[in-house]
Amino acid sequence: MENRFQESNIEGRNAVLEAFRSGRTVDKLFVLEHCEDGPVRTILREAKKQNTIVKFVKKERLDQMSRTGTHQGVIAQTAAYAYAQVEDILEAARKKGEPPFLFVLDNIEDPHNLGAIIRTANLAGAHGVIIPKNRAAGLTAVVARTSAGALNYTPVAKVTNIARTIESLKKEGIWFVCADMGGTQMYDLDLKGPIGLVIGNEGQGVSKLVKETCDFIASIPMKGDIDSLNASVAAGVLAYEIVRQRLSK
Repeated sequence: MENRFQESNIEGRNAVLEAFRSGRTVDKLFVLEHCEDGPVRTILREAKKQNTIVKFVKKERLDQMSRTGTHQGVIAQTAAYAYAQVEDILEAARKKGEPPFLFVLDNIEDPHNLGAIIRTANLAGAHGVIIPKNRAAGLTAVVARTSAGALNYTPVAKVTNIARTIESLKKEGIWFVCADMGGTQMYDLDLKGPIGLVIGNEGQGVSKLVKETCDFIASIPMKGDIDSLNASVAAGVLAYEIVRQRLSK
């Protein structure tokens, strides 16, 4: 799967505007606060068309990020890898003649967690990963390194609304299970067939709206003195229960 882009911070008004207009995937746009002259407004319009996250920051932040020293009040953070479409993930399952198995990540913010989850998804035989456009880690170089090469083989799609995407995929016959301490013990659930595994944010877990959209809520039995697993570890534990059930006849 040839989907590599070189990650870079693009600096300067003309360069950033050209990046948007050429179709480059911009994960975040950093703009000098209170700067709203004509060229910057044009860049912001392009960012809005792409649903790019925009952060207004102080000059000191931009100076720290800048490698050229000539950022002109705007720095665009582009993706290290190109994003797939949700349909690409379903097509990958069809080509293998397998029921779809996908990961849906509800606002994973730590790039190391995201990379580790993508690695697990690949090793567990998942056909792809879905992440949200806003308030979550994108496909940065850190994610690529942590995935240990899995990003070359596992498509990652970025969507505007996770709950709506789940609802749409349910019409394709896919069932969704999310991880939550208040759910049914995972060993008591039937997780065979077309399945989507939903993993929540590191701090808040799965959001209320997304949880209500899922068909099953699975809890991982825990015997220790702390109350939760790291998001990437929880993803691995649940993923391999799904693998176990898919392998059993």
